[in-house]
Amino acid sequence: MKQFVLKLYIAGRTPRTEQAISSLKEICEKDLASAYDLAVIDVLERPQLAENEKILATPTLVKELPPPLRRVVGDLSNRERVLVGLDLAVREALEEGKKR
Repeated sequence: MKQFVLKLYIAGRTPRTEQAISSLKEICEKDLASAYDLAVIDVLERPQLAENEKILATPTLVKELPPPLRRVVGDLSNRERVLVGLDLAVREALEEGKKR
C-alpha cells in the first residue's frame, strides 16, 4: 500500500475539532493501516500555512500524496465520504472488480 500524506486544518481545540481528529484517526487506522502520516495544523496558530494552502473553511483534510491532491471539507465522521475524498473508495471498488 502507498504511503498517504495527510494534513488536517482545524480552527482551535474545540469539541468539534477533537471529534474531527478522532474520526479521521479511526478511519485512517482502519482503512490505511499504518500507511499514513497525519499533520494537524491549527489555522489560528499558523494562519500563514492556511493562507498558502488557500484553506477557507475548517476542518479541511488535504491528501498530498499519493497524487492527485484531494480535499475533504467539513464533517469527517462519515467514513464513506472521507474515503471517497481520499480517492480510496473508488480504488477499492475497482480492485474488488478485478478480483472477480
